[in-house]
Amino acid sequence: MGYYIRVLATDDTPLSEHELRECLPDIPKCELISEGEDEAGWLQLILSHVDGPAIAVVERNSVIPGELGHEEIAEFLEEVKVGRPESAARWLEGYLPCVKVVYAFQLLSGTDFHDGWAAVHALQNCIWSKRGGILQADGEGFSNEDGYQILWQFANTAAGGWNMAVLDKSGIWIRFQMDLGNPEQRAAFLEGRIPDGAKLL
Repeated sequence: MGYYIRVLATDDTPLSEHELRECLPDIPKCELISEGEDEAGWLQLILSHVDGPAIAVVERNSVIPGELGHEEIAEFLEEVKVGRPESAARWLEGYLPCVKVVYAFQLLSGTDFHDGWAAVHALQNCIWSKRGGILQADGEGFSNEDGYQILWQFANTAAGGWNMAVLDKSGIWIRFQMDLGNPEQRAAFLEGRIPDGAKLL
């Protein structure tokens, strides 16, 4: 089982391979290779360095009964039932059923070769900006529609600055940067509060 990041999109209008290729950065030099398609277009793409290893496998999984995308959303709904902050978990329970397609990136060794991460982020941001939705990363959690982290699924060893958001009483996302490794800030976030010392964004 590899490491995945995902765009959980609310618009299932197909994105062409040409549109995605136009989003790739000039550096590193990369290519997209189709590995399967259906009537709506590509199902799986290989993002690879032109002069090196594969960076990621990108899958397009529709959220319809019997398909992988539907199973993924069902699994996420189970996960967030016990997620924290509780306000974010409840928000996600309402949002996830609106997702129509899951773009899943399985990250490969090429991410660490010639800054392959730049290509991954360019492709992810391209899909997200064109089709909307939220972001998810294994071992991290979920974002809101603006890309700010709202649900905690980090390991206990997580540290460093991270852009987060919590819901206020009126249902507005309040954005800030916190230190994931600070126990007081972590506890406040898990309770759905803006941590003392956090930098508002």
